[in-house]
Amino acid sequence: MSKTPLALFVGLPNPVLSDEEFALFRETNPLGLFVGRRNLKDPDQAKRLIARFREAVGRDDAPVFTDQEGGRVQHLDAGPWPRFRSFAQFAELAHRDLERGKRALRLSSRAMGAMMTELGLSSGCSPVLDLVFPTTSDVIGERSFGADPDFVAALGREVVDGLMETGCIPVMKHIPGHGRATLDSHKERPVVDASAETLQATDFKPFVALKDTPWAMVAHVVFSAYDRELPASISPVVHDVIRRDIGYEGVLISDCIFMESLRGSLPERVTQVLDAGFDIALHSHGDIPESEAAAKAARPLTDVAQKRIAAGKARLGNLKIDYRAAHAEVEELFQSTVVA
Repeated sequence: MSKTPLALFVGLPNPVLSDEEFALFRETNPLGLFVGRRNLKDPDQAKRLIARFREAVGRDDAPVFTDQEGGRVQHLDAGPWPRFRSFAQFAELAHRDLERGKRALRLSSRAMGAMMTELGLSSGCSPVLDLVFPTTSDVIGERSFGADPDFVAALGREVVDGLMETGCIPVMKHIPGHGRATLDSHKERPVVDASAETLQATDFKPFVALKDTPWAMVAHVVFSAYDRELPASISPVVHDVIRRDIGYEGVLISDCIFMESLRGSLPERVTQVLDAGFDIALHSHGDIPESEAAAKAARPLTDVAQKRIAAGKARLGNLKIDYRAAHAEVEELFQSTVVA
């Protein structure tokens, strides 16, 4: 096993880490693991899976991420875990009563963070800071707080801080903004033709406001004002825009490289992400041959990336709360709000 982890997250097809997968991960040492619904069945099983991955790579603090935003994107959605509301619902509450909405969102984020850290999960890849417009692809929809950049940033702050208080890594997405995309980047390559001035005045603003967030996930969206050919996640030009114009200095991880906005073989996609200057490629599912191919194309984390990861980790809190009680309090806040 190489001393420095690979700049790669891997995924699994099943809820159990096989002996073959264990051996592969021990040999290749990917930085982290991404788990989804197919991998998360109940708390004891999830804890065993996470611990076994960390045993394989020989790092007790190896990051294990999932998607846990609330609404339709929450992979901890089986019977043992409570269902969390979408960001659009919190936005609706906040439009009626801003302070109550922010309080509910902070409580919900703490509850979600506490639930994940109890399982051993490192992050739920949240919050979504994309704006939403009438033309926005449905892939965003209720995952967004709305179209007002300042309002989105204000609510996004509650998520970032609530997660960090409980030791959970916030990952803002999809930098520099998926909201103007009219196509789903899971299936097609979206192109955004807005001017640089428009993007800087709108889509970029929530990311600028929350540029202290430890991690950010990069969109598979073409921004023609900067790069007419390549999606942001594989564009050296957009990488520089994120670092320079948005001023983001944290960890940059790609969105899942299986998404059809990218082209080429799996190893080529890993190479494209890392060649563009991003810290980590996300390979969120796949079988052993795919994981092996991705690992061969990856390279060790850079020294700078390791420092960014360590800096983010150092800022995490250790607040312990009863996440079910906190979730219940959130529901009470919704139920007790009088609709004007």
